[in-house]
This record gives sequence, structure tokens and C-alpha cells, in this order.
Amino acid sequence: MQILSELEKISNLSLALGFFDGVHKGHQAVIKQAVSFARENNTQSAVITFSNHPCCYFYGICPKYLLTRSGRQEKIAELGVDYLFELDFESISGLTGEEYLKDILVKHFTPSAITTGWNHNFGCNKSGNVKLLEKQAQKFGYKYFKIPSQKAGIQTISSTAIRDCLFDGLIEDANKMLGYEFSIKGKVVEGQKLGRTIDFRTANLIYPKELIDLPFGVYAAKVKVGDENYKGITNFGVRPTVSDSTSRSLETHILNFDKDIYGEEIEVSFLKMIRQEKKFDSLAALKHQIQHDISTLSGPEFL
Repeated sequence: MQILSELEKISNLSLALGFFDGVHKGHQAVIKQAVSFARENNTQSAVITFSNHPCCYFYGICPKYLLTRSGRQEKIAELGVDYLFELDFESISGLTGEEYLKDILVKHFTPSAITTGWNHNFGCNKSGNVKLLEKQAQKFGYKYFKIPSQKAGIQTISSTAIRDCLFDGLIEDANKMLGYEFSIKGKVVEGQKLGRTIDFRTANLIYPKELIDLPFGVYAAKVKVGDENYKGITNFGVRPTVSDSTSRSLETHILNFDKDIYGEEIEVSFLKMIRQEKKFDSLAALKHQIQHDISTLSGPEFL
């Protein structure tokens, strides 16, 4: 997949439009339709999105994301997209919906197809929407596909619903809507090495500041090191038993693992919240609780 930050003239593309924060199951349905049409019609597909959320421009504050920018790129690439355009929102923010359609999408891409979600809006003051795309399809010679809302059980899937679940520690519900496990990927950094004093060494990652904050607590996790997956127990919080600091830390004890992986990239996938973070009276009490937490890691979902 080729990633571009500026417009280029590439004709006959099958386009998927949206911000796609999280690239959840609803987003995946939109992008898969665009890719499928491209393959069936011997052309190429492209996702048209923005480098930052429009709220960053309108309100001066960016929302907490479900994926880092590189994480979003990876998820979109996995769906077989040929081009990803991450445009600067400010540069086109003054365009009406009709102007954006005509002067950006049609002028640069001469789209063979456009696919969006059922509630997609675009253009200044949300003047563009699915009705406009449907109305102008014949005029500009593209096929328009409107993907209906997707559900996980009875829950309608949306980035907002997923954020709410993660904020409340409902990891399993969030993962069902995402279609994959919420995860943090990064290089292992050195900590205070206190875990080894109670026989629970940890791999520490820096929690990306742009991501939504999970509740401080202990989580069942899957840890990918190289090509291997391991069970893990992850603490996200301020470690009140051993520190008075308010600095957040993400520490994972990897079960049945004793390699030195400082500086190596690992991925910690969150499977379930076990309990909230708490302060213990002693390291011995903390060790006993960790042992109990680990005993909960059973079942095929933790393999």
C-alpha cells in the first residue's frame, strides 16, 4: 500500500471515504467493499482520510484515538488497499460538500466507485452526505455504495461506542466491535526493575499519549514477541504500592518467558480487565495478588 499525504491524479479509483479511527468492523465493511469493487473491475482502491481528526481543527483538541496513526495504516493495509491518502484537513475545510466531491474526489481520482458508511458526512458544515453522493453518481460516472450500520450482538458498532467500552474497562465488548484485540505496540524500555524483586519480571512499554486511556487496572493479555504469542498479565496505572508518582506506566509480566528483550518491539493485546489497580500494604501482599491474578488466565482465549 502506498501512503500519500498530498493529492495526486490517479484515475478510475474505487474510493472508501471516512476517518476510520479504530478501523473497526463497520469501517472494515466499507473498505472491503471498495477493495472488492476494484478487484472485480480490474482497477485500484484508495482510502481517502485525514492525518488528524477534524475535531483537532474545529475545537483545538484532538480526541483520544483507538489506534495510533501507524496502527491505522497497518489495519488499512491488511485489507488490501492500494493507496492511502492522509490529507491535511485544514487545507480543504472550507469546501462545501459539492465542492469537495467535484474539485477533490472527481477532479483528482475520476472515481469508478465511492463507498461510505450509512451516516457519512463531509464538507463545510456537513453539507455533503450520502444523499449528495447518491444524487451525483450518474452525473460524475461513479457507482455509489452505502454500507449499512454493523452490529456486534445488539450493539451498533461505532468508534464512540468502542471508546465508551474501553473507558469502562469492557475490553471484551470493545474487541468484538473492533474485530481484533485492542493493543499497544512498542519497544520495551527499562523500568525500576522492582518486579524481579518479587519474582515477577515485567516488560515495560510507553503508553501512547494519543490513545484512549484505559481504566487503571490489571488486564489479561496476549503478548507477541517476534513470531511467538505468550500469555501475559498487564498493569496499567501509577503503581501505588511501590510509588507515589502520578506518572502512568504499562507493565506486563510474560508467563513462561525469561529472555532479555530490552529495546525489542512487542505487542500487548488486551483481552479482559481482571480488577482495578489498588495499593497493597506490602510487596508480599502484592505478590500474592499477582499470583491470584495469573490463576485467572485460563481458557482458549488466553492462549
